[in-house]
Amino acid sequence: MATSSISSTFGSTSQGVSTDVYNRVLQTMTPQANAAAKLNASIAKDQTKLSALGQLQSALASFQQIAASLTGNGLSTSAASSVKTVLTASSTGTAKAGTYAVDVKQLAQGQFLTSDEFATGADGKIGSGATTTIKIDFGTAGGEKAFAANAKAGSKSVTIDSSNNTPEGIAAAFKAAGVDVSVVKGDNGKYTLSVAGKEGADNSMRISVSGDATLKNLLSYDPAGTQKMTQTTAAQDAILTVDGKEIKSASNTIKDSAIGGATLNLAGKGKSDITITQSSSQIGDNLKAFVAAYNDLNAKMQKLQKGDLKSDTALSQAINQMGMLLKTGGGSVSVTKLAGIGLSQDKDGNLKLDDKKLQEALTADSAAVAQLFTTDDKRGMADLLSAKAASLTGTNSVLSKQTSLTANEIANLNNKKVSMNKAMTAQANALAALYTAQAQTGVGGFYGMGNTGTGTLFDMLG
Repeated sequence: MATSSISSTFGSTSQGVSTDVYNRVLQTMTPQANAAAKLNASIAKDQTKLSALGQLQSALASFQQIAASLTGNGLSTSAASSVKTVLTASSTGTAKAGTYAVDVKQLAQGQFLTSDEFATGADGKIGSGATTTIKIDFGTAGGEKAFAANAKAGSKSVTIDSSNNTPEGIAAAFKAAGVDVSVVKGDNGKYTLSVAGKEGADNSMRISVSGDATLKNLLSYDPAGTQKMTQTTAAQDAILTVDGKEIKSASNTIKDSAIGGATLNLAGKGKSDITITQSSSQIGDNLKAFVAAYNDLNAKMQKLQKGDLKSDTALSQAINQMGMLLKTGGGSVSVTKLAGIGLSQDKDGNLKLDDKKLQEALTADSAAVAQLFTTDDKRGMADLLSAKAASLTGTNSVLSKQTSLTANEIANLNNKKVSMNKAMTAQANALAALYTAQAQTGVGGFYGMGNTGTGTLFDMLG
């Protein structure tokens, strides 16, 4: 008689059962399986929403950064790199005009660890399913201490048990804790787990495992001790010089510390000159960048509104409030004058800039054009939109609150899923044992409890 394993559906067990018993357990537990499917659907829905809220947060923050760079003298300030394959740059009004010699010695990068290969598929079980705690510490590897913990980064903790001891389950548990882990299939059909750390030398990882021996042998990594994973890339800081002065950065995006009032985005090793210019001739180019940035934001918001954030409160608030500022000028900017310099909106909310009108206005009075976008009391259009974007992403904003609530709901649902999986595994194994005993003794029918007359199976299980 053919046999199957209850673990393939309900958990981890080595108990082999007949196909008849297996199918009978499946039928008996249909309500629980349906409840589990609904729970998984809820988790997936919330995860999609959380990702979309993150995209909205990122889009608003990116626009806010560009809008803020155009306030004050920033509207007439620009930064240009002579070698864009080495770095690009942007500036604010606080940047001093001049040319700066930059030499990028090395880029910042994150640590990359890879496990040994394992034969099980992406959904196969690894280890016994015993409760296992994985702790990830962050710090600097090497030197006299071999590993010096980064107090600011803290530690992350991951729990693996019979409910998530598959490669995909392990990766999901790490990601939920904020550590990027992926399942990689090699050309030979075998799989590995890859752990990617954040940029910066002080973000090296130390991974300790207590519990299941298989997981311990697969995932442990101590820079000063046992290393079951292989380091393919070491964590390191970016190193560069600006006019001969050495600067180190944990990130390849360096704001203010290299050149005051400028942000450098490192792309490769090599030399490049950064030229900071302050002139009314830069206003036109900066306004074009401002329009492009807003249209990028609008495109992202429109896409989210039609998709993953349809009817979402935070998104609707962002679209309405940003759009209202452009329609009304916030009560302090003349929309008629904005139209006079060639700035308008189309039916989809995108900004349009008539370059001919803009150049005529700049030639006639560049200071008056600048006043429409930034003023000393922060009432220009760039000022207002920058402030609005900042408020929409602030800690007390609807967006931040929704993000927090959704993340908490996912955590609660995952905890519920763990409990449900454990209960279903225990029940499935109990049912399998009971039905197998009935089959061997000839007691009970194929469904329910046969002729025992004692009630349902769940009554007997208590």
